[in-house]
Amino acid sequence: MGGMLSSVDARTQLVGQNRLELLLFHLGGNQRFAINVFKIQEVMRMPKLTRLPDCHQSVRGVCHVRGHTVPVVDLRHAIHMGSLQVPDEEANIIVTEYNMTVQAFLVGGVDRIVNMNWNEILPPPKGAGRQHYLTAITRMEERIVEIIDVEKVLAEIAPYNTELPPEVYDEELLTQVCGKDILIVDDSSVAIAQMRTVLAPMGMNIIEAHNGLEAYQLLMHWKEEGRDINKNLVMIITDAEMPEMDGYMLTTEIRRDPELKDTFIVLHTSLSGNFNRAMVEKVGCNGFLSKFAPQNLAEEVQRIIREKLEKLG
Repeated sequence: MGGMLSSVDARTQLVGQNRLELLLFHLGGNQRFAINVFKIQEVMRMPKLTRLPDCHQSVRGVCHVRGHTVPVVDLRHAIHMGSLQVPDEEANIIVTEYNMTVQAFLVGGVDRIVNMNWNEILPPPKGAGRQHYLTAITRMEERIVEIIDVEKVLAEIAPYNTELPPEVYDEELLTQVCGKDILIVDDSSVAIAQMRTVLAPMGMNIIEAHNGLEAYQLLMHWKEEGRDINKNLVMIITDAEMPEMDGYMLTTEIRRDPELKDTFIVLHTSLSGNFNRAMVEKVGCNGFLSKFAPQNLAEEVQRIIREKLEKLG
């Protein structure tokens, strides 16, 4: 099944075009789910698992994949739909890389890969509440496809410590940007909360947008108001993959705008580091961070602040 996955070279052609590839699968029922192909290393039949004592209840065990020991998460159980109930010979695992770690998700049948435009991907209905495990939905062949918030799943299995010691923050530097705006753009409520915890001690006004289109419309609104964006907005920290407009396209549109083109932008994503470093250069970001490393985030933001202050003289 590894042949289902595109090469990195092929995937990079989608960047800046607001397109993505989704792997469709089911969890033992009629509902269809998806995750972004960018995050997938391999798809394979359910291997023999070694059970671990006292592990998280959603972790079925570990397996060996290409010389590495990888935890296998029952995705159906992790999103509170009950354990996967299909015979082992019909089950599959999707080996993924998120936040600089490799893990596999146990699923039922794997369908196919589809190429879509991000404007076909919509946020979950607001009436669905805050506890669901979706970052987005789309429609295909008259059926709803649900895109899993894998970051939320992983954060619940292995929570991050987002508290940082005071010495991480350069108080003298931060007094120069205290009260100014920083825009964070992410479709994951977990990622937004994590960034807020790290950024709050810096004293900036944290503004949220939940996808690239929402962020772009906010910037256009500020322009219409006559706001001095270059003066008041310290930087934008954006996720890569989001409904309606991804972070690559958001960066591309900002760089095309004469009034916004000098905005400092950091790409903050759980996608593969090597892939994204190439893409940062392609679309023109000022920096790149893998999720979620709190100290790295704090240090990179302060590095960008120094760079911006030096540029302004």
